[in-house]
Amino acid sequence: MQQLALQWRQAGTSVSFVPTMGSLHEGHLSLVRRARKAAGSKGKVVVSIYVNPTQFSPAEDLSRYPRDFSRDSQLCRTADVDVLFAPTTTEMYPAREKGAFSTFVAEENLSKSMEGKSRPSHFRGVTTVVAKLFNLVLPQTAVFGAKDFQQAAVIRRMVADLDFPVKIIVAPTIREQDGLAMSSRNKFLKGLRRQQAAMLWETIRKAREIVRASTRRISSQQLRRRLEKPFAGLPGVRVDYIEFFDPETLQPLNSVSRGAQIALAVFIGPTRLIDNGLL
Repeated sequence: MQQLALQWRQAGTSVSFVPTMGSLHEGHLSLVRRARKAAGSKGKVVVSIYVNPTQFSPAEDLSRYPRDFSRDSQLCRTADVDVLFAPTTTEMYPAREKGAFSTFVAEENLSKSMEGKSRPSHFRGVTTVVAKLFNLVLPQTAVFGAKDFQQAAVIRRMVADLDFPVKIIVAPTIREQDGLAMSSRNKFLKGLRRQQAAMLWETIRKAREIVRASTRRISSQQLRRRLEKPFAGLPGVRVDYIEFFDPETLQPLNSVSRGAQIALAVFIGPTRLIDNGLL
């Protein structure tokens, strides 16, 4: 991959990159289309598929994460992807099994709250693998989805702080008809669980209605309690967090008004879903 990327660079070919963990859906394909636009008609689009173990804790769903490489490959062909890069863990972390891999990339500000608080080792794994992928693919642009709002912010900070010559593009969240953000983990949701999953989007819409109707700033604590009520008592459903923050700095807000960002994570049965939106 790196050798091919160096040949493209020497030829002056533009490269746009979409890193994924596979189990592709329309949300991913929208990122591919945005990458094609960024690369131009003569540029190259690279999609990576790699379920990165360093961003999962031992208690998380690494082995359960959905995988369908044959289908993913066909979708990439249909989407006119130039290169599908699908390394193995042995290739990405050749010394890890022997305990010799000891270099990680860690962002130490934006990654502490929300996902970073709930999953303490998560972002260290994300930034490390994305840095490695950037060094292998050597893209001029890379496209991420807005559903993972905090992840995109952390990657942007890493790129700025460490001088990666990569422009980060954040594409809009793609949703199902009932508002559920498209996610590879949605495959685990059946029947009642699938209906309950739509509550994340309903929560964001409710928060928008409350903020729009208010003539003053609203206490974050009070708003959080109002939004958590519909989840209370639902068997197998648990709110991990509902947070309000400044979309530029990711700093938490004690009071909420228009322009704040909401993010939430909810367990629907064993499946953990995230979503976010601007209020």
